[in-house]
Amino acid sequence: MILKNFLKKMRSRLLSPVLQTIHYQGIYADRQPQILLSLAYKRMLHDNVPLPGFDEIGFSLLSENDEDGILLYIFSLIGTTNKKLVDIGCSNVNDSNTSNLLINHGWTGLLIDGDENAIRTGRDYYSNCPNTKLFPPISLCAFITAENINQLIGENGFSETIDLLSIDLDGMDYWVWKAIDSITPRVVVAEYQDIIGPDKAFTVPYRPDFKKGDYEVNQIRPDYVGASLPAFVKLARHKGYRLVGCNRYGYNAFFVLSGLGEGCLPEVTAESCLQHPWNVFGMEERFPRVKDMDWQEV
Repeated sequence: MILKNFLKKMRSRLLSPVLQTIHYQGIYADRQPQILLSLAYKRMLHDNVPLPGFDEIGFSLLSENDEDGILLYIFSLIGTTNKKLVDIGCSNVNDSNTSNLLINHGWTGLLIDGDENAIRTGRDYYSNCPNTKLFPPISLCAFITAENINQLIGENGFSETIDLLSIDLDGMDYWVWKAIDSITPRVVVAEYQDIIGPDKAFTVPYRPDFKKGDYEVNQIRPDYVGASLPAFVKLARHKGYRLVGCNRYGYNAFFVLSGLGEGCLPEVTAESCLQHPWNVFGMEERFPRVKDMDWQEV
């Protein structure tokens, strides 16, 4: 009991001041407190201090929710190889899983999106940002399909091992990840359709011309998109990955390549990633509106 209490106090002493600084500074926080936080995680791992859960380490500087903090945590524990990333469906700079890594941590990347305005805005930002203007990420406007994704990746100089793949397409996410064989990311973050729940391995059937706006139901947000978490878990296992956690609201899943960080980032269940009231609301209120659509079991 004495040892357990001591370890809890040490964890609190190491993490709390830095996390408070990051949350206080918000989007204007520079990389220094993040470096301190990363060093704290590494020290905890080295000293066998109990590591925090995903619900304790998330924060947002440029990500939509708490993905910035989760990715910092994961790579603090497993390290990096080349700090290369591919972001498929990258969206805007201030609504991205990867902007913080590019701006504050010296990563390089390929950013792909079908939205011309998002790509133009991102290209302008990275070309003028002091931390990225010397070597900005490649920003590519393209409509992404299972047929063209490997060509798009390869033509832009990315191959073999990279550190991170982010997928957020609101549509063919499952099929695009399934098709990718030109790179081997060590970590994958993928948005899943949480309203389907933890039991059904469902995805929308593959259509290269799929657009989420084509499937609005009674002018309500298009919920006939994407794939369930169990579908992604099955695909991940086939590709050699395990599910290690999710974001705060339970719709972005994090997968780590088997053999990396097994002790500090253990596999978790799909059910454990669908506990937030937002998920419960989606399963009870939103999924019934689209449950009779053409879902494909995988």
